[in-house]
Amino acid sequence: MTYEELLTETALADERFIVMTAENRALVRNLPAKLGNRFIDTGITEQTMIGAAAGLALRGRIPVVHALASFLTMRAFEFVRTDAGIPNLRLKLSSFIPGFLSDGNGPTHQAVEDISLMRGIPNMTVFAPADEDDLVKMLPQIWAHPNPSYVRINTRKTDHVHAPFELGKAELVSKGEDVTILTYGLLFEQALVAADLLKKEGMSVGLINLRSLKPVDERAIIEATRESKLTVTLEDHFITGGLYTIVAEVLLKHSLTAKVLPIALNEKWFKPSLLPNVLQHEGFTGKQIAEKILGYTVSHRQPEILTPQFSE
Repeated sequence: MTYEELLTETALADERFIVMTAENRALVRNLPAKLGNRFIDTGITEQTMIGAAAGLALRGRIPVVHALASFLTMRAFEFVRTDAGIPNLRLKLSSFIPGFLSDGNGPTHQAVEDISLMRGIPNMTVFAPADEDDLVKMLPQIWAHPNPSYVRINTRKTDHVHAPFELGKAELVSKGEDVTILTYGLLFEQALVAADLLKKEGMSVGLINLRSLKPVDERAIIEATRESKLTVTLEDHFITGGLYTIVAEVLLKHSLTAKVLPIALNEKWFKPSLLPNVLQHEGFTGKQIAEKILGYTVSHRQPEILTPQFSE
């Protein structure tokens, strides 16, 4: 099932659902004809869309709103905070092309601080599916939840079949004694590749798909840091405020310490290109991630040994 099919099925079964967009119909092209006046396009007016959605939510509707991630989180930030977060209204934000998925766009269209912004809003919940299978397994519970939500929409198709979703729970793909990779969203694909490469090098590798970043699965994070010699946070987001910060907050809350290697954007935007080229240029391919992890473990054990290079 696709995102559009799920939303269509949900909206047709429940008249409370209103689908809205700020002139961004890529995910919902076929819905206007099916929903009639329950499909609303406000034009390029993200702030107006959030304000209108809040009014609908006050009247018992469930608005699912669509816009580019960068504009939904920044241009409309005050409206999301004030009109959705503070009154705890049931607005469902579908964020299009977040992170590296905005591959061909420059900094103005790159949402690489969105997790940090959205999780700081009172009552807001934050989610990042790994692919379309993960997305359609997660959304029914997210849409049924009474709190406002922000979802990094990811409709990429992969061969991985995800476990059933439980709100606030991570998906444990594997456990590892040497390293555990914590990740979310698009980079789950590359984490699978990195984990396989590291296993071929004889390492015991764990992999966790966080899925939910607020609420976050604290138990999964704590167990990963306890059971593995190294924990890696992998994300297409600024290092500040994202998963690396979340892990630090969880460990400090529980008076714990751990060896953590962050792989993230070090407070710089990425170079626009086709997605494979973005990943390669910024150092986020599965091969490059594996090299960074193995290089880190080797350098901390025997500093004189050079970082291994994997063959293509």
